[in-house]
Amino acid sequence: MKNSTTLLIGLFYTITAFCQDGEFKVHPNGLIYSEQTMGKLSHIVDSLNLKYKTCNFNTVFYAKSQTIGHLVEVDKDNCKEAMKDIEANISFDDFIKKYPSATIERNVLIIKSQIKNYDNKNSIEFEHFDLKNDYGFSIHSEDVALYQKDFSNKWLIKYTKKTKYSEESLSAFFFPENFSSVAIPQKYAQMIGYSDCLIDTTTTKFKDNLKNGWVELPKNWTSLSDKKKAKLLDEMRSTRVVGGCSQDSRPREHAINMALLSAETYNWEVFLKSHLDIMNDRFDRVSDGSYAWRQRNTYIRELEELNINVTDLILGISFRIENPASNHYFGSIGRVGRALSETKNRDEIENAMLAIIADTELDYFNRLLFYFLFKNYNYHIEDETIKKVSNEKLVAAVATLPDYFSNQLTDK
Repeated sequence: MKNSTTLLIGLFYTITAFCQDGEFKVHPNGLIYSEQTMGKLSHIVDSLNLKYKTCNFNTVFYAKSQTIGHLVEVDKDNCKEAMKDIEANISFDDFIKKYPSATIERNVLIIKSQIKNYDNKNSIEFEHFDLKNDYGFSIHSEDVALYQKDFSNKWLIKYTKKTKYSEESLSAFFFPENFSSVAIPQKYAQMIGYSDCLIDTTTTKFKDNLKNGWVELPKNWTSLSDKKKAKLLDEMRSTRVVGGCSQDSRPREHAINMALLSAETYNWEVFLKSHLDIMNDRFDRVSDGSYAWRQRNTYIRELEELNINVTDLILGISFRIENPASNHYFGSIGRVGRALSETKNRDEIENAMLAIIADTELDYFNRLLFYFLFKNYNYHIEDETIKKVSNEKLVAAVATLPDYFSNQLTDK
């Protein structure tokens, strides 16, 4: 017992010490990478530019499978009868006449996805893309055949029996039309293709069979031989670092250490994935309170100092697609929006996002995602005058969406 107590106390002080650490060292060049490291990265990028000419930018990417439907919630007294009617495929008009007390949300965007559930089994998710809340209503099923089913004028229900903790409930989607997945316009497909090529989806940041732990970066690491640096990077790529609290900086420190070693050993693929993880704050933590998010910076300037197309890279990882390449990198809309607010190419980025929102050839899901990307971007703009002008541009772009979307977004 005494030994266990000692270990717990030691662990507490270790985590406390880590939780008090700040963000990364900033060098005289104003970046988290030294001038020497940036020089090596620039050399890598210059040598990679020939590779980009051989990338296939003609891949046809498809939007997520989606449709416009209605969301129904039945009051508890009518659950059983309503379920019988829905199972008999009652028409939507007859349903709302028979159950006037039901809560109806018309013309909602519903996304259909193939996922792995908590048991790591193949599953189908039908999710309402709620424009008012972070988490919309969803239905999950292990019946994978549902993915190919024609849902035209069909229902999909979620029924919960009464327990001692909750009342009986019944919610359902009604689909006037079947799901569809349209091709992403070529100009955006090229952005996605560019991001795939630059990130290199044929490789991964981490190796298989990770172990939890921590690998220390020696203070004299810059004087190590290339062989020892490569070995140290290999150890880090084999180690998963899990944060012990919201302010535990170890996962982010682990990523920047990997980025530094990758630059030194000319491993661009691991460097970029590590830096993007820092930008997107893509790390495992035991707990993560929102109060700690602001201190985790995005460091977009480090990428802008290199000879790469940052606009296409960042926007390319922001689209959501049905047929991504293996290991495709999906950016966090919230974190990417914050990163873009710090860009030196504000006009270019703004115009690109607004054009995407207003593009009637693009699917609704991506147009709406870019609306939220722009909102996150504009939220972090410090100049109130610029923020106001940008918001006016956003309102004009939103007006190009169907009324059942634009009315909700205007009210936000």
